[in-house]
Amino acid sequence: MSTLTYTLVVNGPLYGSQSARSAYQFAKALIEQEHTLVSVFFYQDGVTNGSALSVPANDEFDLAKAWHTLADEYQIRLETCVAAALRRGVISEDEASQHGLAQSNLAESFSQAGLGSLAEAMLTQDRVVQF
Repeated sequence: MSTLTYTLVVNGPLYGSQSARSAYQFAKALIEQEHTLVSVFFYQDGVTNGSALSVPANDEFDLAKAWHTLADEYQIRLETCVAAALRRGVISEDEASQHGLAQSNLAESFSQAGLGSLAEAMLTQDRVVQF
């Protein structure tokens, strides 16, 4: 079996739909099958996955922490669309500084990127799967 490179696109929010959780489970399955997950691009409401300010109940799965752990363990880029993130209040340190905001809340392991990053992934990965 040959291995493939993947990028996932997550449009669903951190909580409130199954989209992001399904993407995470798919990511784990790819890795278990020895494929390479290069990046996950969070777009539209999916950018909420990159907020450092989510606190799930003690008995709930911590999806934000799970993304962070997966990215660190397998060197996966986690990118939030900068325009979508700004509209939804997910702000990196650079963006906070640029826009004169007192604080940022982009979670560790996440970065902000433009749609050019997604376009590049579509051109260079074997597969791009959207959730």
